Amino acid sequence: MDTKSYIQETENQLVHVYNRFPIVLERGEGVYLYDANDKKYLDFGSGIGVMGLGYGNKEYTDALTDQLHKLIHTSNLYYSDVIDSAAKGLKKASGMDRVFFTNSGTEAIEGALKAAKKYAYLRDGNNSDHEIIAMNHSFHGRTMGALSVTGTEHYRTPFEKLIPGIRFADYNDIDSVRSQVTDKTCAIILETLQGEGGIYPAEPEFIAGLKQLQQEKDILLIFDEVQCGMGRTGSMFCFQQYDIQPDIITAAKAIGCGVPVGAFLMTERVADASLEPGDHGSTYGGNPLACRAVDEVLKIYEKEDICGHVKALTPYLEEKLDGLAGKYSAIKERRGRGFMQGLELDPSVPVGDVIHQAQEKGLLLLSAGSNVLRLLPPLVIEKEHIDEMAGILDEIFAKYEKA
Repeated sequence: MDTKSYIQETENQLVHVYNRFPIVLERGEGVYLYDANDKKYLDFGSGIGVMGLGYGNKEYTDALTDQLHKLIHTSNLYYSDVIDSAAKGLKKASGMDRVFFTNSGTEAIEGALKAAKKYAYLRDGNNSDHEIIAMNHSFHGRTMGALSVTGTEHYRTPFEKLIPGIRFADYNDIDSVRSQVTDKTCAIILETLQGEGGIYPAEPEFIAGLKQLQQEKDILLIFDEVQCGMGRTGSMFCFQQYDIQPDIITAAKAIGCGVPVGAFLMTERVADASLEPGDHGSTYGGNPLACRAVDEVLKIYEKEDICGHVKALTPYLEEKLDGLAGKYSAIKERRGRGFMQGLELDPSVPVGDVIHQAQEKGLLLLSAGSNVLRLLPPLVIEKEHIDEMAGILDEIFAKYEKA
């Protein structure tokens, strides 16, 4: 394939809101992707955390093929034979009580915000003057509601004014959060592990402080688990590693492992006192194909103990990354949890340059924050894939050390 001509022709058709890499991907197998010229890439981005099972899992593809031949869509005017199983599986995995299926993570955020607002509206006698606290440097999506609680100003500025009543606090600083609490505060929203902001896990003391606010003031806690959920940190959801029960969580990405699907989940208390028929809806949300994907993913996760696999290999992954950080001054710090890791680079080493060099050597990586190399591999990687990744990065960072 003439990749350059194909890319130019494609760009002529699309709205230019992505600066895509000059790679035309054609197929995937296991934890590898292949471009149109059959070049092989070790995938340590997994479609931005989506492809938890990698590519070509036979049980998964057989299930979806079966569903394609049976029923793809009906709308939410009817029940389907898979929505119950998918909802039960997601409830069991999360410990939550009620599920609403969406098409994406940002739609899950929209639903979570509406549920929190409606809960407070009814609790306070139809008073709609409520506020939500979000975190600086957070990322929750690009629709107007999700953008309103995204704590990076340059994402929001061109689209102001957004929804009112949003206050921003510093992540992992409970005093900063407390300083934003007023008698109008109805909810606090945060990523349990900040992704786009630079790979920052929540500190236990911070979560404990949020739990205290939740109990003292009936402030709902919304945990965004779109990227850090579904086994990525070694538990089905990251919040399960803390002593806390959120009121609402959002999920997407790996719950469908490639099929576009998301969800927001609530406790019974919040579900019973918030959304009613007519308050929310989605034409495609929770259709039979999406629910079959969720159902099959959850079954495979349990059967193959994906969370146990992540836990078992995390020390090895961290050892390799720490070894690189200790060896090269170009790397300032490693941080993260499970298979959601980041290497903060020295400002003299642009993360984009490292990503491009890795692509040339057959390794796909992501960025986060201002200069963080983000690693989100499929959850089925083995030690040899970690070794392959570390070997490529070793070659790249060695050049900067010599320079």
